[in-house]
Amino acid sequence: MSDHAVLRVKGRVLVGPEEVRDELWVVGGRVTYTRPPGARDVRTVTGWVLPGLVDAHCHVGLDHHGAVDAATSEKQALGDRDAGTLLLRDAGSPADTRWIDDREDLPKIIRAGRHIARTRRYIRNFAYEIEPDDLVAYVAQEARRGDGWVKLVGDWIDREEGDLTACWPRGAVEAAIAEAHRLGARVTAHCFAEVALRELVEAGIDCVEHATGLTEDTIPLFAERGVAIVPTLVNIATFPQLAAGGAGKFPRWSAHLNRLYERRYDTVRAAYDAGIPVFVGTDAGGALAHGLAAAEVAELVTAGIPPLDALSATTWAARRWLGRPALDEGAPADLVVYDEDPRADVRVLAAPRVIVLNGRVVG
Repeated sequence: MSDHAVLRVKGRVLVGPEEVRDELWVVGGRVTYTRPPGARDVRTVTGWVLPGLVDAHCHVGLDHHGAVDAATSEKQALGDRDAGTLLLRDAGSPADTRWIDDREDLPKIIRAGRHIARTRRYIRNFAYEIEPDDLVAYVAQEARRGDGWVKLVGDWIDREEGDLTACWPRGAVEAAIAEAHRLGARVTAHCFAEVALRELVEAGIDCVEHATGLTEDTIPLFAERGVAIVPTLVNIATFPQLAAGGAGKFPRWSAHLNRLYERRYDTVRAAYDAGIPVFVGTDAGGALAHGLAAAEVAELVTAGIPPLDALSATTWAARRWLGRPALDEGAPADLVVYDEDPRADVRVLAAPRVIVLNGRVVG
């Protein structure tokens, strides 16, 4: 399709959970619901249409060893794009991926800068590893470098304790989150365990990644404060393997991971039932491949979230939460076309037929 071609998308356009239209047009790379007068060079696509999917927790520019080169970053971004995931929240990366913003054929990325972790309390080569006295300064630095988000490592294994413990004193976290908010950034944190959650929420955090440690004591607090979670269930599925690998040296940590894994679905369903906002994220880019948003939606459904809400967690609601448009009049035409209704069976998301990014058919 040429730069000036017009695309007509017919069938069932899912503008929102309750709003369905029969067609939309793509003119100049943007969505319109008004038929362009005298349109020529028109290509027509038919099917069930969704906004481009969202992965709200992934890592472009990162693998399990640390930063990767541009060619590998491009391959990661293409893996997401070709699965219909067209908006990414990069929840921490040591690589500079700003060049991707100049590529109209690659997904849009909202960056959280680089992870900020306590010294020797995270995966090697991933994060800035600092002490609490420096937390405010590093949060301010990453707030300025990112796209409105900062990523903390809230808990990790403490080798002396032999289990997951909180990484930051409460006062340091409160000051750091206040500084991020002053600079217009939201803050999220990696948290597997129970121990850090209450203090992070009371300190004003905006989101928690994984959140496997939620309990009946902290779920109401998250709901009251409107703190979102991104459960990354496709990543939590690796807990038994991780636990087995560390059982000999850290038996308490291993048993803890297994408990968190065993109740993962109950935790997510309880959070959803309490009204906590839940969004799709995969944690791709560390040990996992990119392009797994459809699998994460299916996991949310397995956990007991209704299919339409699980679908919204990677489309309409997710885009609204991240401040990006869906299939709105005048929005960039980032959309995915399927052969069947994804509301009836979310597994349809795994097989996109046509992918349109910035108004151009890319897959």
